Amino acid sequence: MLELYNTLTREKEVFKPIKKSAVGMYSCGPTVYWYQHIGNLRTALLADFIKRILIYNGYKINHVMNSTDVDDKTINASIKEGLSLKKLTTKYEEIFLSDLDSLNIIRPSKFVRATENIGEMINIIQKLLKKEYAYTASDGVYFSISKFKNYGKIAGIDKIKNVKSRVINDDYDKTNVQDFALWKFYSNEDGNVFWETDIGKGRPGWHIECSAMSMKYLGKNFDIHTGGLDLLFPHHTNEIAQSESFSGKKFVNYWVHGGLLNLKDGKMSKSLGNIYTLSDLRKKGFLPVHYRYLCLQTHYRKPLEFSFESLQAVKNAYEKIKRKLHSLILLRIKGKDFSEKYSKLFLDAINDDLNLPRALNVFWRALEDNDFDSSVKLKLLKRFDSVLGLNLEFKIRKITIPKDVQKLVSEREIARKNKDWGKSDALRGEIQKLGFVVEDTSEGQVVRKA
Repeated sequence: MLELYNTLTREKEVFKPIKKSAVGMYSCGPTVYWYQHIGNLRTALLADFIKRILIYNGYKINHVMNSTDVDDKTINASIKEGLSLKKLTTKYEEIFLSDLDSLNIIRPSKFVRATENIGEMINIIQKLLKKEYAYTASDGVYFSISKFKNYGKIAGIDKIKNVKSRVINDDYDKTNVQDFALWKFYSNEDGNVFWETDIGKGRPGWHIECSAMSMKYLGKNFDIHTGGLDLLFPHHTNEIAQSESFSGKKFVNYWVHGGLLNLKDGKMSKSLGNIYTLSDLRKKGFLPVHYRYLCLQTHYRKPLEFSFESLQAVKNAYEKIKRKLHSLILLRIKGKDFSEKYSKLFLDAINDDLNLPRALNVFWRALEDNDFDSSVKLKLLKRFDSVLGLNLEFKIRKITIPKDVQKLVSEREIARKNKDWGKSDALRGEIQKLGFVVEDTSEGQVVRKA
Protein backbone atom coordinates (compact mmCIF):
# COMPACT_ATOMS: atom_id res chain seq x y z
CA MET A 1 0.00 0.00 0.00
CA LEU A 2 1.71 3.17 -1.24
CA GLU A 3 1.83 6.14 1.11
CA LEU A 4 2.93 9.64 0.07
CA TYR A 5 3.66 12.70 2.17
CA ASN A 6 1.18 15.32 0.99
CA THR A 7 2.53 18.85 1.43
CA LEU A 8 -1.02 20.20 1.44
CA THR A 9 -2.01 18.26 4.58
CA ARG A 10 1.48 17.84 6.09
CA GLU A 11 0.75 14.13 6.52
CA LYS A 12 1.62 10.79 4.95
CA GLU A 13 -1.50 9.55 3.17
CA VAL A 14 -2.47 6.29 1.51
CA PHE A 15 -2.35 6.92 -2.23
CA LYS A 16 -5.79 6.56 -3.83
CA PRO A 17 -5.82 7.52 -7.52
CA ILE A 18 -8.82 9.16 -9.13
CA LYS A 19 -8.95 6.33 -11.67
CA LYS A 20 -8.36 2.78 -10.47
CA SER A 21 -5.25 1.89 -12.48
CA ALA A 22 -4.16 5.15 -14.13
CA VAL A 23 -2.38 8.10 -12.55
CA GLY A 24 -2.17 11.68 -13.80
CA MET A 25 0.99 13.48 -12.73
CA TYR A 26 2.30 16.96 -13.50
CA SER A 27 5.86 18.16 -12.91
CA CYS A 28 7.11 21.72 -13.06
CA GLY A 29 9.80 21.50 -15.70
CA PRO A 30 12.73 23.73 -16.65
CA THR A 31 12.85 27.40 -17.48
CA VAL A 32 14.85 26.97 -20.67
CA TYR A 33 17.16 29.96 -20.70
CA TRP A 34 20.39 28.17 -19.66
CA TYR A 35 21.72 24.78 -18.59
CA GLN A 36 19.92 22.98 -15.78
CA HIS A 37 22.16 22.55 -12.75
CA ILE A 38 22.27 19.36 -10.68
CA GLY A 39 19.90 20.86 -8.10
CA ASN A 40 17.26 21.23 -10.82
CA LEU A 41 18.00 17.67 -11.92
CA ARG A 42 17.45 16.32 -8.40
CA THR A 43 13.85 17.57 -8.77
CA ALA A 44 13.58 15.82 -12.15
CA LEU A 45 14.87 12.63 -10.52
CA LEU A 46 12.14 12.86 -7.87
CA ALA A 47 9.47 12.74 -10.58
CA ASP A 48 11.25 9.76 -12.14
CA PHE A 49 11.40 7.87 -8.83
CA ILE A 50 7.68 8.47 -8.23
CA LYS A 51 6.88 7.29 -11.73
CA ARG A 52 8.99 4.13 -11.43
CA ILE A 53 7.45 3.27 -8.05
CA LEU A 54 3.95 3.75 -9.42
CA ILE A 55 4.77 1.49 -12.36
CA TYR A 56 6.26 -1.08 -9.94
CA ASN A 57 2.91 -1.00 -8.12
CA GLY A 58 1.05 -1.74 -11.35
CA TYR A 59 -0.20 1.73 -12.33
CA LYS A 60 -0.16 3.32 -15.77
CA ILE A 61 1.15 6.89 -15.74
CA ASN A 62 0.21 9.94 -17.77
CA HIS A 63 3.09 12.24 -16.87
CA VAL A 64 3.06 15.83 -18.11
CA MET A 65 6.04 18.16 -17.75
CA ASN A 66 6.14 21.76 -18.91
CA SER A 67 8.81 23.89 -20.48
CA THR A 68 8.72 27.54 -19.39
CA ASP A 69 9.80 29.01 -22.70
CA VAL A 70 8.57 32.56 -22.17
CA ASP A 71 9.28 34.75 -19.14
CA ASP A 72 11.69 37.51 -18.13
CA LYS A 73 14.68 35.13 -17.99
CA THR A 74 14.15 33.58 -21.41
CA ILE A 75 13.55 36.96 -23.07
CA ASN A 76 16.65 38.49 -21.48
CA ALA A 77 18.77 35.45 -22.38
CA SER A 78 17.60 35.51 -26.01
CA ILE A 79 18.69 39.15 -26.28
CA LYS A 80 22.03 38.39 -24.60
CA GLU A 81 22.80 35.41 -26.87
CA GLY A 82 21.49 37.13 -30.00
CA LEU A 83 18.99 34.36 -30.71
CA SER A 84 15.27 34.42 -31.27
CA LEU A 85 13.24 33.27 -28.29
CA LYS A 86 12.30 30.08 -30.14
CA LYS A 87 15.89 29.21 -31.07
CA LEU A 88 17.18 29.90 -27.57
CA THR A 89 14.52 27.87 -25.78
CA THR A 90 14.74 24.98 -28.25
CA LYS A 91 18.51 24.85 -27.71
CA TYR A 92 18.19 24.52 -23.93
CA GLU A 93 15.18 22.19 -24.13
CA GLU A 94 17.26 19.74 -26.16
CA ILE A 95 20.11 19.94 -23.66
CA PHE A 96 17.67 19.33 -20.79
CA LEU A 97 16.11 16.29 -22.50
CA SER A 98 19.60 14.95 -23.18
CA ASP A 99 20.36 15.35 -19.45
CA LEU A 100 17.22 13.32 -18.64
CA ASP A 101 18.42 10.53 -20.91
CA SER A 102 21.91 10.63 -19.37
CA LEU A 103 20.41 10.21 -15.89
CA ASN A 104 18.26 7.31 -17.11
CA ILE A 105 15.13 9.34 -16.40
CA ILE A 106 12.03 8.11 -18.21
CA ARG A 107 10.87 10.97 -20.38
CA PRO A 108 7.44 12.45 -19.61
CA SER A 109 4.44 11.25 -21.59
CA LYS A 110 4.01 14.84 -22.75
CA PHE A 111 6.59 17.64 -22.68
CA VAL A 112 4.60 20.81 -23.34
CA ARG A 113 5.62 24.41 -24.02
CA ALA A 114 4.02 27.49 -22.53
CA THR A 115 4.12 29.32 -25.87
CA GLU A 116 1.97 26.62 -27.45
CA ASN A 117 -0.81 26.98 -24.87
CA ILE A 118 -1.53 30.71 -24.83
CA GLY A 119 -5.18 30.18 -25.84
CA GLU A 120 -5.82 28.02 -22.76
CA MET A 121 -4.26 30.70 -20.54
CA ILE A 122 -6.45 33.44 -22.01
CA ASN A 123 -9.55 31.30 -21.44
CA ILE A 124 -8.69 30.89 -17.74
CA ILE A 125 -7.88 34.58 -17.30
CA GLN A 126 -11.14 35.67 -18.97
CA LYS A 127 -13.15 33.44 -16.65
CA LEU A 128 -11.26 34.72 -13.60
CA LEU A 129 -12.05 38.29 -14.69
CA LYS A 130 -15.70 37.38 -15.14
CA LYS A 131 -15.84 35.77 -11.68
CA GLU A 132 -14.03 38.84 -10.25
CA TYR A 133 -11.05 36.88 -8.95
CA ALA A 134 -8.92 38.97 -11.29
CA TYR A 135 -8.76 42.64 -12.29
CA THR A 136 -7.11 44.75 -14.97
CA ALA A 137 -4.44 47.29 -14.03
CA SER A 138 -2.47 49.68 -16.21
CA ASP A 139 0.26 47.15 -16.95
CA GLY A 140 -1.51 43.81 -16.84
CA VAL A 141 -4.16 41.52 -15.39
CA TYR A 142 -3.73 40.48 -11.75
CA PHE A 143 -5.16 37.82 -9.46
CA SER A 144 -6.60 39.23 -6.24
CA ILE A 145 -5.47 36.87 -3.50
CA SER A 146 -7.90 38.43 -1.01
CA LYS A 147 -10.74 36.84 -3.03
CA PHE A 148 -9.44 33.27 -2.55
CA LYS A 149 -10.39 31.96 0.88
CA ASN A 150 -7.63 29.37 1.39
CA TYR A 151 -4.76 31.31 -0.16
CA GLY A 152 -1.42 30.21 1.27
CA LYS A 153 -2.63 27.00 2.94
CA ILE A 154 -0.09 24.76 1.19
CA ALA A 155 2.77 27.07 2.21
CA GLY A 156 1.59 27.32 5.80
CA ILE A 157 0.49 30.96 5.51
CA ASP A 158 -2.69 31.37 7.53
CA LYS A 159 -3.44 35.04 7.03
CA ILE A 160 -3.12 37.18 3.94
CA LYS A 161 -1.55 39.97 5.97
CA ASN A 162 1.47 37.71 6.50
CA VAL A 163 2.02 37.31 2.76
CA LYS A 164 3.29 40.82 2.06
CA SER A 165 6.71 40.33 3.62
CA ARG A 166 7.21 37.01 1.82
CA VAL A 167 6.31 38.06 -1.72
CA ILE A 168 9.17 38.82 -4.06
CA ASN A 169 8.29 42.30 -5.31
CA ASP A 170 8.38 43.12 -9.02
CA ASP A 171 8.14 46.14 -11.25
CA TYR A 172 4.48 45.74 -12.16
CA ASP A 173 1.53 47.84 -11.04
CA LYS A 174 -1.12 46.17 -8.89
CA THR A 175 -3.91 47.12 -6.51
CA ASN A 176 -2.35 45.16 -3.63
CA VAL A 177 1.33 44.32 -3.32
CA GLN A 178 0.44 40.66 -2.65
CA ASP A 179 -1.42 40.16 -5.95
CA PHE A 180 0.33 38.34 -8.79
CA ALA A 181 0.30 38.84 -12.55
CA LEU A 182 -1.76 36.59 -14.81
CA TRP A 183 -1.02 38.59 -17.98
CA LYS A 184 1.62 41.26 -18.53
CA PHE A 185 0.84 43.97 -21.06
CA TYR A 186 3.49 44.61 -23.69
CA SER A 187 6.48 46.81 -22.90
CA ASN A 188 9.46 47.76 -25.08
CA GLU A 189 11.70 45.41 -23.09
CA ASP A 190 9.73 42.47 -24.52
CA GLY A 191 10.98 43.18 -28.04
CA ASN A 192 9.07 40.99 -30.49
CA VAL A 193 7.74 38.63 -27.82
CA PHE A 194 4.00 39.22 -27.47
CA TRP A 195 0.55 37.87 -28.33
CA GLU A 196 -2.43 39.87 -29.54
CA THR A 197 -5.39 38.65 -27.46
CA ASP A 198 -8.87 39.69 -26.36
CA ILE A 199 -7.46 40.86 -23.03
CA GLY A 200 -4.67 42.88 -24.62
CA LYS A 201 -1.27 42.65 -26.27
CA GLY A 202 1.28 41.00 -24.03
CA ARG A 203 2.53 37.73 -22.54
CA PRO A 204 1.57 35.40 -19.71
CA GLY A 205 2.70 35.48 -16.11
CA TRP A 206 4.67 32.45 -14.97
CA HIS A 207 2.06 30.91 -12.64
CA ILE A 208 -0.80 30.80 -15.14
CA GLU A 209 1.32 28.75 -17.54
CA CYS A 210 1.40 25.66 -15.30
CA SER A 211 -2.29 25.86 -14.42
CA ALA A 212 -3.26 26.02 -18.09
CA MET A 213 -1.02 23.18 -19.22
CA SER A 214 -1.73 20.80 -16.34
CA MET A 215 -5.52 21.19 -16.60
CA LYS A 216 -5.46 20.92 -20.39
CA TYR A 217 -3.72 17.54 -20.38
CA LEU A 218 -4.78 16.05 -17.02
CA GLY A 219 -8.15 17.63 -16.22
CA LYS A 220 -9.31 20.14 -13.64
CA ASN A 221 -8.59 17.67 -10.84
CA PHE A 222 -5.67 15.24 -11.06
CA ASP A 223 -3.59 12.98 -8.83
CA ILE A 224 -0.04 14.23 -8.26
CA HIS A 225 1.87 17.47 -8.71
CA THR A 226 5.65 17.42 -8.16
CA GLY A 227 8.29 20.10 -7.81
CA GLY A 228 11.14 21.38 -5.68
CA LEU A 229 10.49 22.86 -2.26
CA ASP A 230 11.61 26.23 -3.64
CA LEU A 231 8.43 26.33 -5.76
CA LEU A 232 6.06 25.89 -2.82
CA PHE A 233 5.68 29.64 -2.42
CA PRO A 234 4.71 31.56 -4.39
CA HIS A 235 4.44 29.38 -7.51
CA HIS A 236 2.42 26.41 -6.28
CA THR A 237 0.48 28.59 -3.88
CA ASN A 238 -0.60 30.73 -6.84
CA GLU A 239 -1.31 27.74 -9.06
CA ILE A 240 -3.82 26.44 -6.52
CA ALA A 241 -5.49 29.83 -6.10
CA GLN A 242 -6.04 30.54 -9.79
CA SER A 243 -6.88 26.93 -10.77
CA GLU A 244 -9.48 26.35 -8.05
CA SER A 245 -11.00 29.82 -8.56
CA PHE A 246 -11.33 28.99 -12.25
CA SER A 247 -12.75 25.47 -11.94
CA GLY A 248 -14.49 25.48 -8.57
CA LYS A 249 -12.84 22.10 -7.91
CA LYS A 250 -9.91 20.80 -5.91
CA PHE A 251 -6.87 21.22 -8.17
CA VAL A 252 -4.48 18.45 -7.06
CA ASN A 253 -4.93 15.56 -4.61
CA TYR A 254 -1.27 14.95 -3.69
CA TRP A 255 1.49 17.57 -3.68
CA VAL A 256 4.98 16.04 -3.52
CA HIS A 257 7.93 18.38 -2.96
CA GLY A 258 11.61 17.50 -3.06
CA GLY A 259 14.27 18.90 -0.75
CA LEU A 260 16.93 21.25 -2.07
CA LEU A 261 20.50 20.43 -3.00
CA ASN A 262 23.11 22.44 -1.13
CA LEU A 263 26.85 22.81 -0.99
CA LYS A 264 28.77 22.84 2.29
CA ASP A 265 28.76 26.64 2.10
CA GLY A 266 25.02 26.89 1.45
CA LYS A 267 22.59 27.10 -1.45
CA MET A 268 23.60 26.35 -5.04
CA SER A 269 22.38 28.98 -7.50
CA LYS A 270 23.38 30.63 -10.75
CA SER A 271 23.28 34.08 -9.16
CA LEU A 272 25.94 32.97 -6.65
CA GLY A 273 28.08 31.48 -9.40
CA ASN A 274 28.52 28.16 -7.59
CA ILE A 275 26.48 25.75 -9.67
CA TYR A 276 27.43 22.45 -11.28
CA THR A 277 25.97 20.86 -14.41
CA LEU A 278 26.29 17.27 -15.59
CA SER A 279 29.00 18.48 -17.94
CA ASP A 280 30.99 19.75 -14.94
CA LEU A 281 30.69 16.34 -13.28
CA ARG A 282 31.88 14.56 -16.42
CA LYS A 283 34.95 16.80 -16.60
CA LYS A 284 35.89 15.56 -13.12
CA GLY A 285 35.54 11.91 -14.11
CA PHE A 286 32.00 11.19 -12.90
CA LEU A 287 29.08 9.74 -14.84
CA PRO A 288 25.47 10.97 -14.53
CA VAL A 289 24.55 7.58 -13.00
CA HIS A 290 26.90 8.35 -10.09
CA TYR A 291 24.85 11.47 -9.35
CA ARG A 292 21.65 9.43 -9.60
CA TYR A 293 23.08 6.99 -7.05
CA LEU A 294 23.99 9.91 -4.78
CA CYS A 295 20.37 11.11 -4.85
CA LEU A 296 19.14 7.62 -3.91
CA GLN A 297 21.07 7.80 -0.64
CA THR A 298 19.10 10.73 0.83
CA HIS A 299 15.34 10.74 1.34
CA TYR A 300 13.72 13.00 -1.24
CA ARG A 301 12.22 15.38 1.35
CA LYS A 302 15.54 16.03 3.07
CA PRO A 303 18.16 18.52 1.88
CA LEU A 304 21.08 16.88 0.09
CA GLU A 305 24.56 18.24 0.70
CA PHE A 306 26.67 17.81 -2.43
CA SER A 307 30.42 17.35 -2.48
CA PHE A 308 32.84 15.67 -4.84
CA GLU A 309 34.04 13.52 -1.92
CA SER A 310 30.54 12.05 -1.50
CA LEU A 311 30.27 11.61 -5.27
CA GLN A 312 33.56 9.69 -5.27
CA ALA A 313 32.24 7.43 -2.52
CA VAL A 314 29.11 6.52 -4.49
CA LYS A 315 31.20 6.03 -7.63
CA ASN A 316 33.22 3.43 -5.72
CA ALA A 317 30.03 1.78 -4.44
CA TYR A 318 28.54 1.70 -7.94
CA GLU A 319 31.67 0.07 -9.36
CA LYS A 320 31.54 -2.48 -6.54
CA ILE A 321 27.96 -3.38 -7.47
CA LYS A 322 29.01 -3.90 -11.08
CA ARG A 323 31.88 -6.17 -10.04
CA LYS A 324 29.66 -8.25 -7.77
CA LEU A 325 27.01 -8.61 -10.49
CA HIS A 326 29.71 -9.65 -12.95
CA SER A 327 30.89 -12.38 -10.59
CA LEU A 328 27.32 -13.54 -9.95
CA ILE A 329 26.67 -13.92 -13.66
CA LEU A 330 29.86 -15.88 -14.22
CA LEU A 331 29.81 -18.16 -11.18
CA ARG A 332 26.12 -19.12 -11.01
CA ILE A 333 26.23 -20.34 -7.38
CA LYS A 334 23.35 -22.59 -6.34
CA GLY A 335 21.52 -21.66 -3.17
CA LYS A 336 18.20 -20.86 -1.58
CA ASP A 337 15.41 -18.67 -2.94
CA PHE A 338 14.92 -15.58 -0.78
CA SER A 339 12.93 -13.65 -3.39
CA GLU A 340 9.80 -13.34 -1.29
CA LYS A 341 11.71 -12.04 1.74
CA TYR A 342 13.63 -9.34 -0.13
CA SER A 343 10.70 -8.41 -2.38
CA LYS A 344 8.57 -7.61 0.66
CA LEU A 345 11.35 -5.56 2.27
CA PHE A 346 11.91 -3.62 -0.96
CA LEU A 347 8.19 -2.97 -1.56
CA ASP A 348 7.68 -1.87 2.05
CA ALA A 349 10.54 0.61 1.65
CA ILE A 350 9.50 2.24 -1.60
CA ASN A 351 5.85 2.38 -0.56
CA ASP A 352 6.77 4.14 2.68
CA ASP A 353 6.83 7.62 1.14
CA LEU A 354 9.46 6.64 -1.43
CA ASN A 355 12.08 5.54 1.11
CA LEU A 356 14.74 4.87 -1.48
CA PRO A 357 17.72 4.90 0.92
CA ARG A 358 16.08 1.93 2.69
CA ALA A 359 15.29 0.27 -0.65
CA LEU A 360 18.92 0.68 -1.70
CA ASN A 361 19.96 -1.01 1.54
CA VAL A 362 17.66 -3.95 0.70
CA PHE A 363 19.27 -4.16 -2.74
CA TRP A 364 22.72 -4.41 -1.12
CA ARG A 365 21.57 -7.00 1.44
CA ALA A 366 20.20 -9.22 -1.32
CA LEU A 367 23.32 -8.70 -3.45
CA GLU A 368 25.66 -9.75 -0.62
CA ASP A 369 23.57 -12.68 0.63
CA ASN A 370 25.88 -15.62 -0.11
CA ASP A 371 23.15 -18.21 0.55
CA PHE A 372 20.89 -16.71 -2.15
CA ASP A 373 20.82 -18.63 -5.46
CA SER A 374 22.64 -16.41 -7.95
CA SER A 375 20.26 -16.97 -10.91
CA VAL A 376 17.19 -16.12 -8.83
CA LYS A 377 19.01 -13.24 -7.18
CA LEU A 378 19.92 -11.67 -10.53
CA LYS A 379 16.28 -11.70 -11.67
CA LEU A 380 15.19 -10.05 -8.43
CA LEU A 381 17.92 -7.39 -8.50
CA LYS A 382 17.02 -6.56 -12.09
CA ARG A 383 13.44 -5.96 -10.94
CA PHE A 384 14.68 -3.74 -8.10
CA ASP A 385 16.76 -1.77 -10.60
CA SER A 386 13.60 -0.97 -12.55
CA VAL A 387 12.90 1.38 -9.60
CA LEU A 388 16.43 2.47 -8.72
CA GLY A 389 17.21 3.14 -12.38
CA LEU A 390 20.95 2.49 -12.11
CA ASN A 391 20.99 0.88 -15.56
CA LEU A 392 22.99 -2.12 -14.36
CA GLU A 393 24.09 -5.03 -16.52
CA PHE A 394 22.49 -8.36 -15.67
CA LYS A 395 24.08 -10.38 -18.43
CA ILE A 396 27.60 -10.59 -19.77
CA ARG A 397 28.34 -8.84 -23.00
CA LYS A 398 30.42 -11.03 -25.24
CA ILE A 399 33.89 -9.55 -25.53
CA THR A 400 36.97 -10.55 -27.46
CA ILE A 401 40.08 -10.63 -25.32
CA PRO A 402 43.17 -9.77 -27.41
CA LYS A 403 46.00 -12.30 -27.53
CA ASP A 404 48.44 -9.99 -25.74
CA VAL A 405 45.97 -9.65 -22.85
CA GLN A 406 45.37 -13.43 -22.79
CA LYS A 407 49.16 -13.96 -22.59
CA LEU A 408 49.45 -11.59 -19.61
CA VAL A 409 46.52 -13.28 -17.86
CA SER A 410 48.19 -16.68 -18.29
CA GLU A 411 51.48 -15.33 -16.95
CA ARG A 412 49.66 -13.85 -13.98
CA GLU A 413 47.99 -17.19 -13.21
CA ILE A 414 51.43 -18.81 -13.06
CA ALA A 415 52.70 -16.01 -10.80
CA ARG A 416 49.74 -16.52 -8.46
CA LYS A 417 50.36 -20.27 -8.26
CA ASN A 418 53.98 -19.51 -7.38
CA LYS A 419 52.78 -16.94 -4.80
CA ASP A 420 54.79 -14.26 -6.57
CA TRP A 421 52.39 -11.50 -5.51
CA GLY A 422 54.62 -8.66 -6.68
CA LYS A 423 54.72 -9.98 -10.24
CA SER A 424 50.99 -10.75 -10.06
CA ASP A 425 50.20 -7.13 -9.17
CA ALA A 426 52.55 -5.81 -11.85
CA LEU A 427 50.85 -7.97 -14.51
CA ARG A 428 47.43 -6.76 -13.29
CA GLY A 429 48.65 -3.20 -13.92
CA GLU A 430 49.84 -4.07 -17.45
CA ILE A 431 46.47 -5.68 -18.21
CA GLN A 432 44.67 -2.58 -16.97
CA LYS A 433 46.77 -0.34 -19.23
CA LEU A 434 45.44 -2.36 -22.17
CA GLY A 435 41.84 -1.59 -21.15
CA PHE A 436 40.93 -4.75 -19.23
CA VAL A 437 40.36 -5.62 -15.57
CA VAL A 438 41.26 -8.96 -14.02
CA GLU A 439 39.49 -10.09 -10.85
CA ASP A 440 40.36 -13.00 -8.58
CA THR A 441 37.45 -15.23 -7.57
CA SER A 442 37.14 -18.63 -5.92
CA GLU A 443 36.74 -20.05 -9.42
CA GLY A 444 39.87 -18.39 -10.81
CA GLN A 445 40.60 -15.18 -12.73
CA VAL A 446 37.77 -13.25 -14.37
CA VAL A 447 38.60 -10.77 -17.15
CA ARG A 448 36.36 -7.89 -18.26
CA LYS A 449 36.69 -4.62 -20.09
CA ALA A 450 37.62 -1.68 -17.86
